[in-house]
Amino acid sequence: MASPPQESVAMSEHSVHQNSLQGMAIMSGAMLILPTMDAIAKYMATFEAMSPGQVTFYRFFFQIACTLPILFALFGAKALSAKRPWMNLLRGVLHGAASLLFFVAVKYMPLADVFAIYFVEPFMLTAMSALFLGDKVGWRRWMAIVVGFGGAMIVIQPSYEIFGLKALLPVACAFLFSLYLFLNRAIGEADSPLTMQTMAGIGGTAFMAAVLIIGSGSGSADFAISLPSSVLGLILLLILGSISGYAHMLVVRAFRLAPLSLLAPFQYFEIISATVLGYALFNDFPSFSKWIGIFIIVASGLFIIWRERLQARSLKSSPPGKYGVNSPS
Repeated sequence: MASPPQESVAMSEHSVHQNSLQGMAIMSGAMLILPTMDAIAKYMATFEAMSPGQVTFYRFFFQIACTLPILFALFGAKALSAKRPWMNLLRGVLHGAASLLFFVAVKYMPLADVFAIYFVEPFMLTAMSALFLGDKVGWRRWMAIVVGFGGAMIVIQPSYEIFGLKALLPVACAFLFSLYLFLNRAIGEADSPLTMQTMAGIGGTAFMAAVLIIGSGSGSADFAISLPSSVLGLILLLILGSISGYAHMLVVRAFRLAPLSLLAPFQYFEIISATVLGYALFNDFPSFSKWIGIFIIVASGLFIIWRERLQARSLKSSPPGKYGVNSPS
């Protein structure tokens, strides 16, 4: 016997919330991994004397090297037959430009400080999702974003010196990266995450090759062309490309499971890894106030998780139709 329509609606709503929980878990893991790329970029600029432009090029070049063989093994000759190739190539260009701005910023500024300014990005992403995708953003999610941003500011304690022209680099990076994430959701499931990341890698590599040629021709040290000067440098660049390809596949997967506005606060989790790596590699030990800020950041994300789990349980035990699929949390 077929289930009553109201029961089917309730089951569908419960499935939506379960997907949201999975998306938040995947997003949290990816955000804890991704700052490793920025630490490697800063290390290459500081200790290996490699320009940010060259590091960004290798980031996307080795991303292709890591994902393309797997893509061909799984899909054969149809590996690159993306249904939306130009959209995915555009993702790569946006991601390449955003990465370049971020890597230039971390060369001159402390890693955690760059993140402090960059964290205007969840505001941009949430606004885009509400305006263009119709995501319902309730006051609790806005409060989680605001509280998480406040925690990030406590962690970083930016000085007046940061708010000079260099501060525009992470702000511009935040805007470009929010567009990249927006396209992840706007493209939908037309292509597999592996295809999307490989095509984005091709777009990013082509874009950075052009930027390097133009930038090096202008004589700028930030675009100097060079090869890795040590075996360690080559290994780090390989790790950089691997993280770039596979961690961002997790991000694509997360955005297929949950709304942009719901996942936006979890980007604050990046500050945890950034703080740890800053101390381990660059001797930037967090003060007591910074640990308070980290606690606030984590708490804001956990609050969203708790709200989703609470709603998922309510949908299982409450009469059908009590909660809407897109109820703001």
